[in-house]
Order: sequence, then structure tokens, then C-alpha cells
Amino acid sequence: MSTWEELASAALVGTDRRPYHGVLLEDAAVAVARRRAGRAAERLVRIMGGEHERLLPEWLAAAAGTGRRVPPYALPELLERGRRDRSIRVHLGVLAGQRGRWLAGHNPAWAYLLEEPTGQTWELGGSADRRAHLRALRAADPGQARRLLESTWERETPDDRAEFADVLADGLSIDDEPFLESVLDDRRREVRQAAANLLAGLPGSRLSQRMAERVRACVAIAGNVITIEAPRECDKAMERDGVRPKPPRGIGERAWWLQQIIARAPLAVWGHPPARLLRMRIPDWDADVKAAWVRAAVLQKDPEWARAMFGWDPIADLLESLPADEQQELAADFVRTHDLDSQLIMVLGGVSSHWREGLATAVLRKIVKVAATQPWNLGELVKLAGERIDPALFPLAESYSPVESIQQVAALLRFRADMYKELKETP
Repeated sequence: MSTWEELASAALVGTDRRPYHGVLLEDAAVAVARRRAGRAAERLVRIMGGEHERLLPEWLAAAAGTGRRVPPYALPELLERGRRDRSIRVHLGVLAGQRGRWLAGHNPAWAYLLEEPTGQTWELGGSADRRAHLRALRAADPGQARRLLESTWERETPDDRAEFADVLADGLSIDDEPFLESVLDDRRREVRQAAANLLAGLPGSRLSQRMAERVRACVAIAGNVITIEAPRECDKAMERDGVRPKPPRGIGERAWWLQQIIARAPLAVWGHPPARLLRMRIPDWDADVKAAWVRAAVLQKDPEWARAMFGWDPIADLLESLPADEQQELAADFVRTHDLDSQLIMVLGGVSSHWREGLATAVLRKIVKVAATQPWNLGELVKLAGERIDPALFPLAESYSPVESIQQVAALLRFRADMYKELKETP
């Protein structure tokens, strides 16, 4: 194999003056690819060594998308990290390859890797393979995926049943309602809860109709007043529909039951748009009703309600019900009008990467403003901006302000831009 120096010299002076034995362009392309692959692996080692360590999940996700494998020398540390951080395991299952599985077979602490997808089929694969197969089939043919699951449902373990039920959230339709209705009788509470949550988000389902009837029995609206009479018991029918009888610590039974039936009732049952309802007076159970409206907006993925309830309780879960553009616009408005505190950080943490120019500019402006008065309070916001803004916007950050914290954001964005470039160009 020719060295990089030989290739570069032949390319610069020409093969007439410096004879080259081989196909120059082909060998040069291979050499360039090898050098880039080396840089990608080097960056992984730098990240694991503590340089922008929080980028590790992003690097792994991007690398998994290329179909490549991590270098063997990095596997032991990555497998050890996966033992502590479940979120990166799915990517390790792809990146570790057979060598990683061999290592996992010799260390019980890394045995989790053996449960990650291997590409096997529904009949032969483990739990992770079967979930991946079902998810892919659900995306291609929702009905066939449901029928496949129905055919083996009684033989599945309780843990698998709960996770398989969640897969049905993709492509959910009224055709799934009979099967999910039957799942409400499952022995495992987590399985029943998963089915009830799906049915609550399915317009026209029998469960949503039953919940609507329960809400009507509890609610009276006259003028601008909403009168609430919370349930006095949680009967077996309510339990079957996913209402948990025992409340968490700090909340009374009746309030807990009320929240759950409102959260799973169709929002249309209230008969008014959310903006108007929020202006009405609720003499009793006010906070409980509104907390339930938030949960209902999340479960039913209703954009109008999500918008309105975000104004009352700006939590990241509500943003997931909105299109990506509006999600970022709403977050940008929140950044402009809200002081830097833990709530702002939580809202931004719920906005998916990559932040586009509108949100990026709002966050950079906030950093400059806070840097002048509370620079010690900027640490998490600077990290979040560098990790979530579209890395292609690093020139925007570099030129935005000479403030040190802005330049830290710019440096992290450039680091990520180089990271994606290396991974994209790696063979």
C-alpha cells in the first residue's frame, strides 16, 4: 500500500515526473477514506475521554446511521458505559458488531448487548429483534403488524406485551381498537395502561366514549363557571379503563381519579375551545382539572390544546404535539419572554435537535443578555445551545458576538459540524 506522502507527491508533480505503480485516483480515494475514518475514530476517543462528553449519544446515533462499526479498542469502554446508560444501548447493538457480542458473552455486566437487535426475524429473534421487526412492519403495513402481534399475544411475556403494545402507537387507527380493547383485560397493569393510553388518543374508541360519559357526570358548565363533582369511588369498570385506584403521595383519591378520567376523555367533550375554558372560573378542583387537560393534550396529541395549555403550564411534553416549526417558534417566544431558570432549560431540553435560526438566535441573544449580569448562571444553557443548535449554523454563532460564552457555543457547533462531516465521509 502506498503511503499518503507518495500519493500526494505523485498527484502534485504528475506521474510523468514521478512514476506511480498503481491507479493513482483509486488509491488516493482509498487513502483519503482511511484518513477520514481515522479522524472519526479519534473524535470518538476524544469524546469518551471527556471532551464534550455529552455528545457521545449523538456520535453513536450518527455513526449507527452509516452502518459502520466502532474500532475494537473502543468497545470495552463503550460497553461499560452502556451498562450505566441504557439510552445508548440501541446504538451499541448496531455499532459493536459480532466482536462486541463476543465480548458481551464473556462479561455478565455487558450481557445487555445480547438483547439488542441482531437482524433476526420475528420467529427466531430475541425481544429486541422482534420489537424492531414489528416496528418496521408497522411502518410498512399497520394492519399486518397488528395481526402478527395478535397471533402470538398469548404466548408473549408480560414485559414483551407492554413493549409491543407501545409499538402500535405508530399508525394507530380505529382498526386497532378491538384488539386494544381486549388488552384492557390483560393481567399486567403496565400492559393495561399502555392500551388505555393508546385508546384515549383514538377518536371514537369505546374507551374514550366511556370516559366522556364519566366526565359529563362530573362536570357542569354554566356561563363562565365550571362546576366539578369529583368521583367518589373507583369501580372495577374504571380500573379496567386504566384508572389507577391508589394515588401517588401528596394527592387525594378523588383528585387522582378525577385527573385520570379527564385525561382520557376526548377533549371535545368540554364543548368549548381551550382558550375560553382557561378563562372560566373553576371554584373547586381547579388545579386538578387543568393538570388533567395538560395530560389529555399530550395523550391525544391535540395541537390546539397543546398550544393553549403550554401557556398555562409550559412543559416540554406539550411541544411534542406540535409540528417541528411551531415547536421551535413557541420555544423561541418562551426564551424571549422568560428569565433563565430551570423551567426554561427544561422547555429547551424538550425541543428536538437541530434548532434552526429562529430559536438559535433567540437563545444566543439570551446568552449575551445573561452574560452581562449573571455569567455564573450560563453553564447549562451554553451546553444545551452547543448541543442542540444545527451545527451548520456555527458561522452564525461565531459572528454573533465576541462574548466568551457565545464563542464557546460556536466552538461546540464547529466540533459537531466536523463530527458529522467525518462520519458522512467515512466509508
